[in-house]
Amino acid sequence: MKKVLLFALLISGSLGAFAQSKMACCAKPTATKRFAMLASDKNFRMAHANPLKTHFQSTVGKTVTYKTPDGKEATAFVFKAKKPTNNYLFVIHEWWGLNDYVKKESETLYNQLGDVNIIDLDLYDGKTTDNRDEAGKLMQAVKEDRAKAIINGAIAYAGPKAKIATLGWCFGGGWSLQTALMAGSKTIACVMYYGMPEQDVNKLKTLHSDVLGNFASKDQWINPKVVSQFEANLKAAGKKGEIYEYDADHGFANPSNPIYNSEATKQANARTLAYLKARIK
Repeated sequence: MKKVLLFALLISGSLGAFAQSKMACCAKPTATKRFAMLASDKNFRMAHANPLKTHFQSTVGKTVTYKTPDGKEATAFVFKAKKPTNNYLFVIHEWWGLNDYVKKESETLYNQLGDVNIIDLDLYDGKTTDNRDEAGKLMQAVKEDRAKAIINGAIAYAGPKAKIATLGWCFGGGWSLQTALMAGSKTIACVMYYGMPEQDVNKLKTLHSDVLGNFASKDQWINPKVVSQFEANLKAAGKKGEIYEYDADHGFANPSNPIYNSEATKQANARTLAYLKARIK
């Protein structure tokens, strides 16, 4: 009888382990993981032409180090407001990493917005590249637990009274939305430039702000169908979205990108600035 019982327990344990393994291997990938998986597509990599060289030396921003919940540290590039304020804009880089282009764009926003602290997050832990194949590897190497620890560390760094807006492009566009979700009630705004949207309506229900989305109608991956579904999901979650599609391609807003579209960028940036100014008081 004991042997029969032991055999039954072993079988039960094996089946349970198999079921858990099956669930893990078949689990639906997260939005950020789905975007990272695109780097395995040669056409996706080739669509990202190597950027033109950008050299920028800020006279306002500086590199800071802060603690992260995983027991490590992270670095960020910070533009501190001229007067003390709880207004923050978290900026998340493209798949090239936190390079001079991102810092230059952040300083422009800093001067345009005025009363705000800007934190350029570094989800690559110091790594940057101007080679698209290497960029794909860096993006795929990002571990979500570490990325979330970097973001949560920045939220803690901003302080308990922080009012946080987020902005990002490409890889950072998707993480802009995830950061807005993670910041909870501190979130006041979220801007996405052609990033992977969150598809889970239940997650979107927890968002504490509306979303401004700048997408490209010629984008083969974050395409009009994906964008349309995102709009529907926001509506189903009871959230508002200002979603725009421009007659341009993925990466259109980066002047260092050979496919840069100046007219689309002008429109998108004007809408972004107006959106942020209305929410960063």
